[in-house]
Amino acid sequence: MSSRADVCVVACAEAFRGDGEILAAGIGGAVTVLAARLARLTFEPELLTHDGVCLLTGDVPALGQAPEVVEGWLPFREHLWLVLNGRRHVMLGASQIDRYGNTNISCVGDWARPKAQLLGVRGAPGNTRCDPTSYWIPRHSRRTFVPEVDMVSGLGTDRGAYELRRVVTDLAVLDFGADGGAMRLVSVHPGVGVDEVVAATGFDLDISGGVTQTREPSDEELRVLDRLDPNRLRDREVAA
Repeated sequence: MSSRADVCVVACAEAFRGDGEILAAGIGGAVTVLAARLARLTFEPELLTHDGVCLLTGDVPALGQAPEVVEGWLPFREHLWLVLNGRRHVMLGASQIDRYGNTNISCVGDWARPKAQLLGVRGAPGNTRCDPTSYWIPRHSRRTFVPEVDMVSGLGTDRGAYELRRVVTDLAVLDFGADGGAMRLVSVHPGVGVDEVVAATGFDLDISGGVTQTREPSDEELRVLDRLDPNRLRDREVAA
C-alpha cells in the first residue's frame, strides 16, 4: 500500500516526464531528489542527475549514498551554463506563491521592515526565466498560497517565466493552464477532496477543467522508492 508521501514523489517525478537529456534538479528535501531519481530509473532514462554538489552521476544511488559511477564534473560555472541555456529543470520550494506562480523565498512582510528574513532570491530569477521550473510545497495552506507575494523571487506566468510546469503539494497537483496563465487544479491526492484544496488556497482556484485523482505508484515504482529511500525520509516531509 502506498503512503501519501509515495503519491507525492510520483507526482513530482511526473513533472520530469518528456524532458529527455536535461539536468533534473530537486532542491530542498528528500521528495524532490527522489522524484528526479525515480523518473530516471523508470520512464525518463535519459535524464541527467547529480549528487547535490558537483558530480554528474552515472548510476542512481540511494539517499545519503555516494555514486559509484561518475559521468562528469559539474562545477558552479558549468551549472550556471546549463541554467542560462535552458538545460536544467529544477523543482523548487516556495514560502509564498500566487495564482500566476510568482514565488517568494526572500522575506515575509514589508520589504523595508520584514517580519521574517528568508533565503534571498538565490537562483530563482534565472531558473524561472530560462528553464522549466516546478514546485514542491509540502504544506498546502493559505499562508503559502497567497493573493500576492510579499516579494517576487521567482517569476510567474505574468512576468515572463519560461515555463512553469506544475506545482505538487501534500494535497494536490496544480498547473498554470487556466486563462491568462493562472493556476489550475489538476488532481487531488487519494483521500483529499476538491473543497479541501480550495479552502486551503488563498485565491480563487480554477477547477473548471475537470479534476481527477492523482495516480498512485505502480508496484515497480514502489520497489524503486524503497531502494532509493530505505529509511523512508520522504514520510517526514508529508503529514498524512
